Amino acid sequence: MPTETIRLTMAQAVVKYLQVQQSERDGERRRLIPALFGIFGHGNVAGIGQALYEYGQELPYYQPCNEQSMVHTAIGFAKATRRCATFACSSSIGPGATNMITGAATATINRIPVLLLPSDYYATRHQGPVLQQLEHPVSADLSVNDCFRPVSRFFDRISRPEQLLTALPEAMRVLTDPAETGAVTLSLPQDIQAHAYDYPAQFFAARVWQIARRPPEARQIDEAVALIKAAKRPVMIAGGGVHYAAASKELRAFAEACGIPVTETSGGKGAIPGDAPLLLGGSGVNGTPAAARIVRDADLVIAIGTRLTDFTTGSQSAFQNPDVRFVAINVCPHDAYKQGALPIVADARETLIALAKAAAGSTTDAAYRAEIVAAKEAWATQRRGDVFVQIPGEAMSQGQLIGTLNTAAQAGDTVIAAAGGAPGDLLKLWDTTGGRHLHLEFGFSCMGYELPAGIGVRMAQPEGEVYVLIGDGTYLMNPSELVTALQERLKVTVVISENHGYQVIRQLQMNRAGRSFGNEFRARDDATHRLEGDYLRIDFAQNAASMGARTWHVSTPDGLATALTEARGERRSCVIVVETEPHRYLPGAGVWWDVAPAEATNDPATDERRTAYENERAQLQRFYY
Repeated sequence: MPTETIRLTMAQAVVKYLQVQQSERDGERRRLIPALFGIFGHGNVAGIGQALYEYGQELPYYQPCNEQSMVHTAIGFAKATRRCATFACSSSIGPGATNMITGAATATINRIPVLLLPSDYYATRHQGPVLQQLEHPVSADLSVNDCFRPVSRFFDRISRPEQLLTALPEAMRVLTDPAETGAVTLSLPQDIQAHAYDYPAQFFAARVWQIARRPPEARQIDEAVALIKAAKRPVMIAGGGVHYAAASKELRAFAEACGIPVTETSGGKGAIPGDAPLLLGGSGVNGTPAAARIVRDADLVIAIGTRLTDFTTGSQSAFQNPDVRFVAINVCPHDAYKQGALPIVADARETLIALAKAAAGSTTDAAYRAEIVAAKEAWATQRRGDVFVQIPGEAMSQGQLIGTLNTAAQAGDTVIAAAGGAPGDLLKLWDTTGGRHLHLEFGFSCMGYELPAGIGVRMAQPEGEVYVLIGDGTYLMNPSELVTALQERLKVTVVISENHGYQVIRQLQMNRAGRSFGNEFRARDDATHRLEGDYLRIDFAQNAASMGARTWHVSTPDGLATALTEARGERRSCVIVVETEPHRYLPGAGVWWDVAPAEATNDPATDERRTAYENERAQLQRFYY
């Protein structure tokens, strides 16, 4: 009996296929690809564009202002849905495609699923070279889309329409695999998008992709529990994997049953509520002094769902106990084997349940728990005395800004940040008690991510406020998605910390070079010919108002509180410009970070810092096997 077929172009087949794919985890089923973002050009307007018009009734189309932004929107949405859903992103050939590469890197580094559909050169080559096509002198089949290969978890170039029969299912598999997920790129030659094929009708039947929970092996649990029982000073580092596994309740229960304190990475912020008695806050370079103190002397570190990057490990300096051991719980084997750890390659929630059962009755001693309380209280006292107070003669600090925003936030609200000083300051200060969520992208720390990601979070989270906290430098990178928010009536509230430049990098520059150069928004000085004249006068509020936002410009905590109250009552997007002190920083965690000053220099300020750096590296940095 012949198989029933349906004749479609390759692009039409993509559209029909995507709108019937679903994901399921723990019995909850939802659309895997509920919408497509795209900017049309000569690579995709006659292919994907035509297919969406004719066959895309169940695949809504959204029009962004920048190709990089639409990928960031997909990431924000995917993160807010705990990697159970994402968007497809279509671009034209050439620059439209390469504009998505930064977004692809952001997704893959953060292990967030996105589906990228960049258009490509003519596969038939009858027309070549076409507008925007790269001609490589020794590789005729190379295009700019090959740049996606190192930043994609899966890449395929569809040079025949029937290749979709294997490529699309593999793309869905990778998107829904917790260990492999990231950017999935299907490169679509513009002529093949319009070529037709008789596809099996069954290919377009609804399909459910299970997001699996891999159980831990009993032997690994037994070994981990033996280490826990032998440890005197255990600590846990919670990463983003705790959120994606929906393991917050299990993490808190295990921590409190065994008396083990919890620290958080940027991705893991909010893994347990801010009022949990054993929560020490952010870990590593951007973390709290309380967490740094306990982690420094830990004899057992249990890492859960984290890649253990250099900010978390202090460039391999944060763990100073000579006998420290590691247990790493991760769905990705590459991460589970880091630090010479006992690897538990499994789902975080399932592993925590198993550990709690196997370690029942085991707990840390009272002296260690009292030390944890003392460290937390010392940091709370420091915050009250150093962070949230007004310094005479200065503008309000970014710490005061965050404290005011935290007070104004309510249950169900979310703050998004990614680059500059905001992610580190939020990791130190933000209190997630009462469901005040924090969404930090610090795997790639991508400037320009925040506003489009906020739109993605809003699409996943219709209720509550979505706050985008960014510096003035980051705002200048990518303000245009305010137009997308206006067009789609997707309200976000952007809070701009106006401190006249890239001040967190200036701080690093002063610490490592001893001189300020090229990081502030200043006019060129006529005498030195350097950018060290007066601060530029930029009206960010007027810029945002021109794109449909309601705006405020404030200079005091009370003014900010009033603006936040008024913004909550608005239905359109809002932008609050907050004057903040340029060179006022939060207290450090006391965790070292390996950024090397110049080894050869005639500048005594830099030479002094190089000497200190070499001494610190020799004393602090170590490796684990």
